[in-house]
Amino acid sequence: MTDTIAPLALPGLNRPAPDFSANTTDGPRSLSDYKGRWLVLFSHPADFTPVCTTEFIGFAKHHEQFKALGCELLGLSIDSIYAHIAWIRNIEEKFGVVIPFPIIEDLSMKVAHAYGMVQPGASDTSAVRATFVIDPEGVLRAMLYYPMSNGRSVPEILRLVTALQASDAQKIATPEGWTPGQDAIVPPPKTAEAARARGGEGYATTDWYFSTRKVA
Repeated sequence: MTDTIAPLALPGLNRPAPDFSANTTDGPRSLSDYKGRWLVLFSHPADFTPVCTTEFIGFAKHHEQFKALGCELLGLSIDSIYAHIAWIRNIEEKFGVVIPFPIIEDLSMKVAHAYGMVQPGASDTSAVRATFVIDPEGVLRAMLYYPMSNGRSVPEILRLVTALQASDAQKIATPEGWTPGQDAIVPPPKTAEAARARGGEGYATTDWYFSTRKVA
């Protein structure tokens, strides 16, 4: 007889992000506090661990760039506020980096379970390296999951937020590795007539389904 693994509840892309209210190193926070701003909510397995320390340093070093995009950062682990405070003080003392964003205390694992941060294949008691990009309307726009053994790329998360904002503002898609200043992809035609007309619309067109344009 084999063990049955219960299906993991995950939030859905382009649907409202799970609501939460939690205590953090900067006081109480809820999802509604971020209304009107972008939010990157990210979890880590535990305080005082080497990979997590490098990630927090990375997020701290890019904090001003996130702020310039109207995007806030919010960390989470299943550790206490006191552990969080001791850890960020240690990072400041030993690495010379101030952590400028709050960290959620999630001892009950309520927020972690709501966002699918706890993966039984990795651990039943720690959150994996999950990252969620939530837009100003509270809609979940992107999810990234990393194993406990490998750190995230903070510049990639920053690039992703930038690309999402460009797609919203310009009604375009972005190709692999897109960064500001590069051409973006025009949505392909949806009818045969539109496909025939595409070549005369002023885009850089390789074929009817693949056209690009500069992003203002």
